Amino acid sequence: MEVEALVIDAKGMHYTPLNRKIREAVASGVKEIILNNVLGQRFICDGLRGDVKITINGVPGGDLGMFMSGPECEIFGDAEHAPGNTMDEGTLVIHGTAGDAVAHSMRGGKVFVEKNIGYRGGIHMKEYQGKHPVLVVGGTSHAFLGEYMAGGLILVLGIGHEAAVRDRGIGSGIHGGEIVIRGDVNEKLLGVGAKKVGFTDEDLERLTPVLNEFCERFGIDPSPFLDTSYSRIIPESSRPFAGNYTWE
Repeated sequence: MEVEALVIDAKGMHYTPLNRKIREAVASGVKEIILNNVLGQRFICDGLRGDVKITINGVPGGDLGMFMSGPECEIFGDAEHAPGNTMDEGTLVIHGTAGDAVAHSMRGGKVFVEKNIGYRGGIHMKEYQGKHPVLVVGGTSHAFLGEYMAGGLILVLGIGHEAAVRDRGIGSGIHGGEIVIRGDVNEKLLGVGAKKVGFTDEDLERLTPVLNEFCERFGIDPSPFLDTSYSRIIPESSRPFAGNYTWE
């Protein structure tokens, strides 16, 4: 028998008992959990598995959804550093901004951020056993977006900004996956091993479902984004730093 939604007041609660309550609820069959008054508690949803929807009202701490595999977590507030760290499957929906290293080493699932993210977004994202991780940012990103990226998709729309990305080091060390940025990107901003290529009608067709899902999540009209006004950044090679080593 399905258990009704569980509401937890996290005000003043340490993250350890809070996460214990969440795990116990999921293990007992709860399919919906609502966390109120969240303020900085770390590791929420970490390693969590199963078919469960978690709503967070407030600002969760670092490593939200780390190693998560399956659940959906929707945050009505900002998120701190590294949401989606090494996430395997599931969805994070952040109605606000997020800090540095968003989707760090993510290997599956989706992370949607309504507004801006910090530095090193999507660092070391990777595809794992056929899984294809996706990070979509509605606002802007700071430097070293997609650093050491090994797989998956990063999409930055720059809504409300003159440029989606204006900081340097885009795709530094990238050796897999792709970074797609709304508008033109100055090649001087690209990092070592990254190159800019044309964005085609076929690319748009391929990414339209992602754009539609992102816009639906945040109540945005997708029509202004369904064109080819994007820059696509991919690896120059699968081993961008090979020349830096001496082989004997």
